[in-house]
Amino acid sequence: MATGRTHRPATRSRGIPEATVARLPLYLRALTALSERSVPTVSSEELAAAAGVNSAKLRKDFSYLGSYGTRGVGYDVEYLVYQISRELGLTQDWPVVIVGIGNLGAALANYGGFASRGFRVAALIDADPAMAGKPVAGIPVQHSDDLEKIIEDNGVSIGVIATPAGAAQPVCDRLVAAGVTSILNFAPTVLSVPDGVDVRKVDLSIELQILAFHEQRKAGEEAAGSSDGAGPVAAAARGASASASPSASDQGPDGDVPAVMPA
Repeated sequence: MATGRTHRPATRSRGIPEATVARLPLYLRALTALSERSVPTVSSEELAAAAGVNSAKLRKDFSYLGSYGTRGVGYDVEYLVYQISRELGLTQDWPVVIVGIGNLGAALANYGGFASRGFRVAALIDADPAMAGKPVAGIPVQHSDDLEKIIEDNGVSIGVIATPAGAAQPVCDRLVAAGVTSILNFAPTVLSVPDGVDVRKVDLSIELQILAFHEQRKAGEEAAGSSDGAGPVAAAARGASASASPSASDQGPDGDVPAVMPA
């Protein structure tokens, strides 16, 4: 089985835009769901809807991969699963190390979707001596003193950082020095890496803050709508009040409202 150290995805050499690369996993997820339901073919419109993009963008993305569709028939689901998996480098084994086995690191280690998507958790690493040897998801945790040897022994090129923010950059530096060229960062900090090293950041707090922004905006729009809706009511009330006010003919000789209105 090939390892991540000796093989790299073909997407860069073929000039596939980063935005397209970012959408390929969405297509693959939708296609995998169709495959599990034994759906043989899918149209661009159906696949685009399942992936959450428009069909024109999907066809443009697929044009970078080659022409896999048949007019009037659509795309062969199994073949397209293979082609996208191949483009993403998922038809080979990618050993991954997870550094930082706290609550988040342990949850990642227990995630069952890695193996089915071409990734193998090769090692779990933590700086706490008390964690050494403890099994998490059936894998014994190893001490961070052995990080470089673990990287070399397992041919690792992808590292996952799930440490506290203060420890993330030193861990990142060690991973890069040991030969890791792709990092998935869950720590709430921005990592500095040299050219040739790819970093993908996952920050749940930022995602929640973005959702909070949208919730606040929606609440503001609803409040504005309620205010606008009150306008006509208030105007009607003011009109009714004006119509109930005495006219000039009802006023006294000096324009004052008479003390007693006629019955």
